[in-house]
Amino acid sequence: MTHGDYQIDTVETGRLGLDGGAMFGIVPKPLWEKRIAPDDQNRIPLAMRCLLLRGHGRTVLVDTGVGAKGDDKFERIYAVDHEHSALGGSLAALGVEPGDVTDVVLTHLHFDHAGGATERGPDGALRTAFPNAAYHVQRAHWEWAHESVREQASFLAENMDPIEASGQLVLADGEVSPFPGVSYVLVHGHTRAQQLMLVEGGAAEGGPQTGGAAAPLLFAADLLPTAAHVPLPWVMAYDIEPLQTLREKERVLTRAADEGWTVVFEHDAEVAAARIERTEKGFRAADARAAL
Repeated sequence: MTHGDYQIDTVETGRLGLDGGAMFGIVPKPLWEKRIAPDDQNRIPLAMRCLLLRGHGRTVLVDTGVGAKGDDKFERIYAVDHEHSALGGSLAALGVEPGDVTDVVLTHLHFDHAGGATERGPDGALRTAFPNAAYHVQRAHWEWAHESVREQASFLAENMDPIEASGQLVLADGEVSPFPGVSYVLVHGHTRAQQLMLVEGGAAEGGPQTGGAAAPLLFAADLLPTAAHVPLPWVMAYDIEPLQTLREKERVLTRAADEGWTVVFEHDAEVAAARIERTEKGFRAADARAAL
């Protein structure tokens, strides 16, 4: 879709499987399995969908999927499927090579979001996957990723150390605007200082329209990993502060419904984006799309 001065595309980087009970927390299995059916190991299929913005002389990639550095055991545990799609191939299909990317925004540093940020070169050494890009991370989150015991299995040194060593790391402080018409929305329930990307303003073709301008578009990352997580009580057991997530969801979903936002779901294997509607039973995803 064209949104203001940006061409925006979703970028499929593969599939993975995570435990359905962990993904839906206190929601009983008879309810969540009606939304997303699990496999024989109770894992549900999840997308690793990223976002690409092109405009204002920049090519911005938001999140990078799990990458291709995992060994066979890692890929078996998490049911990693790159036959479906892979980051490099999906970018190439959009006419983008790694050297074209000017900015990589990492919503947070969990391995399924930051794994593709680095790679192994021909000599086996770790390096950044996008040699000309600035890598944008919240300072508070960067510090949290290096000290958190609760989430240490999700923060892998191989996904972080090469970025720091490269000199490409850019640390943000709060809800700043990194690019024209783009700002961060900070949330802390899933992990400390997760930065969601909000693209606002400007005349546009395609997408919801409000007063002749494009309604904002939110890349919701792990605040709303799938469309099934739109109802307020549907919160992941992975979240470090689930009650904080609940409050953050209500705040963000209220704005999304009132302002006609398009919300992009990073992990929904079927629904790439939707609008948010408020009903008598709460919030729901409406006008679902398979891609932008």
